Amino acid sequence: MATQQLESKWEGKSIANLKLPKAEQVWPLLEDFFNFHNWLPNIDTCHQMNSDNKDEIVRYCANTVPPSSSDDGEAIIKWCYEKLLTIDKIERCLSYEVLDNNIGIRSYVSTLKVLSSDGEDEGGCQIEWSFVADPIDGLTLELFSGYVDSSLQGMAENMEKAFESSKLGDFASSN
Repeated sequence: MATQQLESKWEGKSIANLKLPKAEQVWPLLEDFFNFHNWLPNIDTCHQMNSDNKDEIVRYCANTVPPSSSDDGEAIIKWCYEKLLTIDKIERCLSYEVLDNNIGIRSYVSTLKVLSSDGEDEGGCQIEWSFVADPIDGLTLELFSGYVDSSLQGMAENMEKAFESSKLGDFASSN
């Protein structure tokens, strides 16, 4: 009987600081599980999928990668099906896992949290993105953690811009 050495799980955490909006303003943007594509720079589409299990909430997220000059002219669609595991409106956090994908992820569970700033009356908040995953072929933990961090920083930047240039602040503060 052959034995296989089990690889250890990858774990990581990134934090993004938002200067303008408060945690209670940012949370509704993340709480909408099907709204990811509006904030994450590298996601083109995100929508609810029908599930055989009525208790499961599953989303489809995808990104279209344009062909490079060395490709045969075909765009590549990278996709994931993700299941909502938990959502806590009081703690302002949600967790989800990747069910299926075409990008080499075998096991991935992520938690997003929106944290208040230290000062009660000050604006600003933090978004924390943590994950536990099986190693991904062709990547190192450092590369994958860098991808998560740059995705989170891009998300925070998009949210900041939305609050600066629109009435999102009015919408979020009224909820």
